[in-house]
Amino acid sequence: MSHLLSSSLPSSASGPLRGVRVVEFAGLGPAPFACMLLSDMGAEVVRIDRPGTLPTDPHDITGRGRRTVLLDLKDPASIDQVLDLLAHADVLVEGFRPGVMERLGLGPEAVARRNPRLVYGRMTGWGQHGPLAQAAGHDINYIAITGALAAIGAPGGAPVPPLNLVGDYGGGSLYLVAGLLAALLEARASGQGQVVDAAICDGALSLMSNNQSHRLRGLYREQRGSNMLDGGAPYYTTYETADAQYVSIGPIEPKFFALLCQMIGLPETLWDAQHDRARWHALRDAMAAVFRTRSRAQWCELLEGTDVCFAPVLTLAEAAAHPHLRARQAIVEVAGVPQPAPAPRFSRTPSAIQSRPDSALQLNSAQLLADWAR
Repeated sequence: MSHLLSSSLPSSASGPLRGVRVVEFAGLGPAPFACMLLSDMGAEVVRIDRPGTLPTDPHDITGRGRRTVLLDLKDPASIDQVLDLLAHADVLVEGFRPGVMERLGLGPEAVARRNPRLVYGRMTGWGQHGPLAQAAGHDINYIAITGALAAIGAPGGAPVPPLNLVGDYGGGSLYLVAGLLAALLEARASGQGQVVDAAICDGALSLMSNNQSHRLRGLYREQRGSNMLDGGAPYYTTYETADAQYVSIGPIEPKFFALLCQMIGLPETLWDAQHDRARWHALRDAMAAVFRTRSRAQWCELLEGTDVCFAPVLTLAEAAAHPHLRARQAIVEVAGVPQPAPAPRFSRTPSAIQSRPDSALQLNSAQLLADWAR
């Protein structure tokens, strides 16, 4: 018998996706983050997980806003229960290797026979077909074949993994959510669902569109740390301060660069060196020397809020205390756990984190199905 682990959901969700029902098959990385976003926007997300799984750790931010049904997917009776739930769902999200759901009897064709309107989201690294489709991999591998990883790092050094933001979350989660919402909108008009094949390698390659455009136009060098946005430009990078902290600057527009030169007291002989690559080394050295003359806090006092395109480089712990993020209430507490607030923001149907600390409710799948069938 399946059961539902502490739902931690309020009685009524808010957000533009209120009323949308999502069945998520438990996994790692981009699929859970995508479902967090859907939940924050008001969708009711029910996660299918293995028997014996512990309740969600409140510190697991990407796991927030779910109810979890424990089912053994190797048990035919459990598969029947899943299909019953899917008959009343709008969206399915799974992140298994290609063919796994089909072997379980939960592939797109089988599910469509029960619910032809269902949008079937598939989240993988390599996609549903291709020579690498069945190979294991992680974010670093998916962005490696797209040209993204090769473009990130110091000149003359090795490529630097940009956390798992470009692959898992940027090229994966966000493209999956965009695809699900587009397919959901179309299904409401046509009455027919469809499969959304969200491959991280596809999404990461799409994210490189601007870089590809620059390359095709002869404006991009295939060398790390030699272009405007990869740290190569001395006016779009970070500098160390007197107290061994860092600040970022990015005055791409000439008028903003001119203002920066004036405000930090850069030698006037370098004010016209912004786009002169022959003088970039001299410009960088001069800027580095200037920024080392004051502490990060002193530079914030002078430059923050001006048009020089400036911000301090903060740690995760420091970010929560920044006045701008505090003013926007960008960090909220749920059950005593600070975490990013839902994004983006909606003026009429605001998103909200679907959780509360006092929930100890446990329901079995039959009770959940009875609720969904109403």
